[in-house]
Amino acid sequence: MTPVVLRTGPYRFYFYSHEPNEPPHVHVDRDDLSAKFWLSPVSLAYNLGFSPTELRKIEALATANQRELLEAWHVYFRT
Repeated sequence: MTPVVLRTGPYRFYFYSHEPNEPPHVHVDRDDLSAKFWLSPVSLAYNLGFSPTELRKIEALATANQRELLEAWHVYFRT
C-alpha cells in the first residue's frame, strides 16, 4: 500500500507502508521519475531521473508542506 499524502501539479508525494523503521520521509513521483526526501530536515535521500532544477522545486514543495507531511507520517505510522 502506498498512501498518497499530497498531490501538487504533476507530483505525487507518498509513503510506502513497509518503511516504518526509517526516519520520516516521502517519495515523490512524476511520470517515470522518482525521488525520496527526508522530512526533518527536508533533504534529498535519492533521485532517479529528476533534473537538479526540478529537484529544487520539489524540495521547496516538501519544505512548504513539511508540517503537514510530518503530521501525516506520524498519524500513518502511529509514532
